[in-house]
Amino acid sequence: MGKYENGHPGGPGRPKGSRNKSSLWFDSIGGEGTEQAIKAITEKAGKGDTHAASILLARTWARRRGRPVEFDLPPIEKPADLVQAHAALVAAVSRGELTPDEGADVSALLENQRRAIETHDHEIRLQAIEDELRAPAPQRSAA
Repeated sequence: MGKYENGHPGGPGRPKGSRNKSSLWFDSIGGEGTEQAIKAITEKAGKGDTHAASILLARTWARRRGRPVEFDLPPIEKPADLVQAHAALVAAVSRGELTPDEGADVSALLENQRRAIETHDHEIRLQAIEDELRAPAPQRSAA
C-alpha cells in the first residue's frame, strides 16, 4: 500500500498534547528571563513607576469581564411581571444608569427567567393533565 492511498494512517505523528520544538524553545527562553523581568518591574513599581505598576497589577489580577449593576427592578413571580421589569430596564438605560450593553445582558437574564417561569408553568399544567388522565372514569348510572 502506498503512502497516500486510502486507509493509510500516515504514521503515528506527534502525541496529542505534546508541544512542538519551537514552542519548547520559546518556553525555555522565556522561563530564563521571567524571574529577572518580574524583579525589575517590581523594583520600578516600588519606586513609583506607574506604568511598571500597571504591568505588574495586570498580570497579578485577572480583569473583570463585567461589573455589578444596581437599579430597581420590580419583583418577578409571573410572566406579566416581566413586562414591568423590562420597562424598568429600558428606563434605566435611557437615564444612563446602565449602558446599552449592560441593558442587553440584564435583558438576557430576564428572558432566561421568563423561560424558567414558562417551563415551570408547563410542568404544572402537564402534571394536571396526566393526573386527570390517570383518574378512573366516573361511573355512569344505568337508567
